[in-house]
Amino acid sequence: MSERDWRIFREDFNISYKGSKIPRPMRSWEESKLTSELLKAVERAGYKKPSPIQMAAIPLGLQQRDVIGIAETGSGKTAAFVLPMLAYISRLPPMSEENETEGPYAVVMAPTRELAQQIEEETVKFAHYLGFRVTSIVGGQSIEEQGLKITQGCEIVIATPGRLIDCLERRYAVLNQCNYVVLDEADRMIDMGFEPQVAGVLDAMPSSKTTYMFSATMPPGVERLARKYLRNPVVVTIGTAGKATDLISQHVIMMKESEKFFRLQKLLDELSDKTAIVFVNTKKNCDSIAKNLDKAGYRVTTLHGGKSQEQREISLEGFRAKRYNVLVATDVVGRGIDIPDVAHVINYDMPKHIEMYTHRIGRTGRAGKSGVATSFLTLHDTDVFYDLKQMLVQSNSAVPPELARHEASRFKPGTVPDRPPRHSDTVYIN
Repeated sequence: MSERDWRIFREDFNISYKGSKIPRPMRSWEESKLTSELLKAVERAGYKKPSPIQMAAIPLGLQQRDVIGIAETGSGKTAAFVLPMLAYISRLPPMSEENETEGPYAVVMAPTRELAQQIEEETVKFAHYLGFRVTSIVGGQSIEEQGLKITQGCEIVIATPGRLIDCLERRYAVLNQCNYVVLDEADRMIDMGFEPQVAGVLDAMPSSKTTYMFSATMPPGVERLARKYLRNPVVVTIGTAGKATDLISQHVIMMKESEKFFRLQKLLDELSDKTAIVFVNTKKNCDSIAKNLDKAGYRVTTLHGGKSQEQREISLEGFRAKRYNVLVATDVVGRGIDIPDVAHVINYDMPKHIEMYTHRIGRTGRAGKSGVATSFLTLHDTDVFYDLKQMLVQSNSAVPPELARHEASRFKPGTVPDRPPRHSDTVYIN
């Protein structure tokens, strides 16, 4: 292909790069330079065509380059880092009694237990063909047992940062030969206050490691980590970072708090055999709305941080199997949990930040399917008015007149206009 053809190819798949000496994206699995065993595993896993993030990131990973991948959840990024990681481990001496006490060859960190377990399932899908062992280290399970599993030898550890740093501090685990690390949903880890733990884990590894970092956005904490730990990274962006996908039709309805429950029932009555996630901001609200929906005869389950690991798994499993078709949840589910075929996301409570809005509505419209997101907006949500209006305008979605006209939607919170508003500040809605 000519340089122009490659440019068109990258445009078609919305792939853009920053960095030097960047290998071409791969157009098919055959082009990927993966070993024949890994290609067989890809075929058995039913992956027909690589997704854009896989096309761009796998060739970089196979060269052991440091990578920052800016891509939405649901874009196939797990395989984009797991396959190069397995290719790298395949080239190392097999784990034996001599070296298994030195720790794993690779570590993947994720912000929540659910995401860590999901990555574990995906990794095992490929790793078991190569005879590699995968161990997860997450909260809610015995730290001693997890420590024992690592010392008995495993090639890959998938962990939440808090639990992994506990294991290191208590000497249950070491990372002396871990030269490959992946930070998945780095922005969410920073949001949750894990920056010191992530840095502590990275400091416990050899300095010559390959680092892969995935994030939907690039807040200052993620940039700090990247500057400190990544060497000459290539930044790969798929689509527009932080942009709600074009497959989601966004509806925003202005209302009073007292009208919300009635509107929610109306939306749920239109679901028929489809599924919906209803997002709220607090555990208390989560339980009370679910209770009222249950009384009204809806098949409903809940998911929030106050539930045990076992309860969370039962809820998720029931929702995936469609025993329940409504899931009322807090932001525990806003990121990283893959629930296929969610037709409708309803923001019963509007989140405080536009990034969370993007992640929540991104639970629908996945894997090429279209979806609907409806948000209930009240006059208590003015903090997010400006960003929400910008986002609706960019995605050609209708802006409710009450939002368009509201003072809070005209200026970013914390900025004071030093001039009278100009004609160009007005947003016209036709």
